[in-house]
Amino acid sequence: MLYTILAILLILWLLGMVTSTTMGGLIHVLLVVAVVVVLIRVIQGRRVL
Repeated sequence: MLYTILAILLILWLLGMVTSTTMGGLIHVLLVVAVVVVLIRVIQGRRVL
């Protein structure tokens, strides 16, 4: 399940990188990293905040 979510996020991230400017791409990368970290913590059963 985690790999499916990761694959979907990577595809969406790549689409965002292709269609955005450089600064928008950087913000996109940071958002994707934040979402992946939160998902991993939730799946592992740890508190998010």
